[in-house]
Amino acid sequence: MYRILSQNEHFLVIDKGPGIGMHDEGGDAGLVSLVRADTGLELYPVHRLDKMTSGLLLLARTPQANRALSMSFAERQVSKQYLALSDCKPKKKQGWIKGDMQKGRGGSWLLTRSLENPAISWFDSTPVREGLRLFRIKPQTGKTHQIRVAMKSIGAPILGDERYGGSPAERGYLHAWRLDFVLWDTPFAFECPPEPGPACSAPELAAAMARLAP
Repeated sequence: MYRILSQNEHFLVIDKGPGIGMHDEGGDAGLVSLVRADTGLELYPVHRLDKMTSGLLLLARTPQANRALSMSFAERQVSKQYLALSDCKPKKKQGWIKGDMQKGRGGSWLLTRSLENPAISWFDSTPVREGLRLFRIKPQTGKTHQIRVAMKSIGAPILGDERYGGSPAERGYLHAWRLDFVLWDTPFAFECPPEPGPACSAPELAAAMARLAP
């Protein structure tokens, strides 16, 4: 469900598993509550990952660290990289995806052509095998469902993300891979490779990741 990758007096970095929400829902404990219960720490979620998304998640341990880290995210001083799989052929293999986010039906979002307050992402990609492609996404903003909507907009919805037109799978194949930030003049960099699943083998995934430029 999760594992702690790193911790100090200011924050925890965990590897979140897919399929668990951030907060309590319908009587089920969310991820933050579970980590608090397991560690006995008062923790503050600095950012969030969708329920389907796995990977790196940052939890502050103090109100001071939470304010500093939250400000870094708000001011776009944090570098984030995600990996996604799609079994659809994209309209383009790399480039920028920009547009305003507009609420759609049932909690979904749409990407529009206007640029008043746009969601901005850069991506590149590489084939895993015939009919399956690995995408690396670097979001420059932090809008709700931003990456999922961006992937749909280029004709390559994420495998398992049926809300946005992805093919059915046992999970949504979106993973928070790399996280770089500075806290009080100290730089931190974390990387967490995704676990291979039925969609692709470990050798296929490793080879595809190695083809992505640093």
